[in-house]
Amino acid sequence: MSSQPDAHHSRAHLGRLPLGAAVVVAVVCGVLMVTQSRVNGELGGQLGDGFTAAALSFTIGLVIVLIVVAFMPSARRGTRYAFEEVKQHRLPLWTFFAGFGGAVFVLSQGLASAVVGVSLFTVAFIGGQTLSGLVVDRAGLGPGGVRYLTLRRVLGAGIALAVVVWSILSHLEPDIPLWMLVLPVIAGAAVAAQQAANGRVANAAGSAVTSTLFNFIAGATALVIVAAVHALLAGGLPAVFPAEWWLYLGGPIGVVFIFGLATAVRTTGVLLLGLCSVAGQLGGSIVIDLVAPGSGHSVDWTTPIAAVFVVVAVLVVSLPGRRGGRVSRKNAADTAENISLRA
Repeated sequence: MSSQPDAHHSRAHLGRLPLGAAVVVAVVCGVLMVTQSRVNGELGGQLGDGFTAAALSFTIGLVIVLIVVAFMPSARRGTRYAFEEVKQHRLPLWTFFAGFGGAVFVLSQGLASAVVGVSLFTVAFIGGQTLSGLVVDRAGLGPGGVRYLTLRRVLGAGIALAVVVWSILSHLEPDIPLWMLVLPVIAGAAVAAQQAANGRVANAAGSAVTSTLFNFIAGATALVIVAAVHALLAGGLPAVFPAEWWLYLGGPIGVVFIFGLATAVRTTGVLLLGLCSVAGQLGGSIVIDLVAPGSGHSVDWTTPIAAVFVVVAVLVVSLPGRRGGRVSRKNAADTAENISLRA
């Protein structure tokens, strides 16, 4: 009996990144997220079926994760640990279904990204993610437990949100349906909750690969069902699939950034994770729209300005206060362990 807390204690420490490294990982994951948006959006456009594109992307990712888990004893042990934590009521069962948030995100990519452009899609997504990150952190859904709405955190989120609203309004076009702007906002809110749940599963299992596995099982299952229903209503699946190999990289890219975010969130919390990934998303979307823009889309002067101000928001949230700097850094390393032991 007395050995169980020690085992759980050691798993809580496994794989936790320093704050600086976690911030870098989150930014890189943001770049990968917009890269996936471009790939999946193009695949959905060429297929003429965003539902099938999303299901295909997530299913390819699931196959990759299953192969990785098959060759990683630590990931298989992590799966057992995660089920034990649920059985002992230390980990909520709903965290195993975090992949539904990823499914909404990938589906929104296939349906809306190619139409509205990567930059506009990204800022709409960021709006939902930022607001949801505040709520998720305050509710204590992430592995770091409750993170209170300090003036600095609210100010940083407010700056990001204001930039997002301004950027969306400056890009509105009469020929873009409103639901295509609303869908990525909903996806952003879902992804903030997904990141929190993935972090909790990784914390309980001692393996971000384990949380990635559960994420892809849930997301792929949901998207395959949705795509099948759509195919029945629409008269079947696409008759021809494109030959370009890079159009099928959405799944592998998703594996990388979901693993990275599940690792980083244990240190950063959901709001800071979201704001760091925002910086990567905005910077990445500018590069993508400059180097490989979709048809009819180009970068204007508002997007680089938005990227600069979102980076400012990241700094406002991440820099510790003068009195609480040492405590803040210690909490970043210890809170995930403490909250999981109390649960």
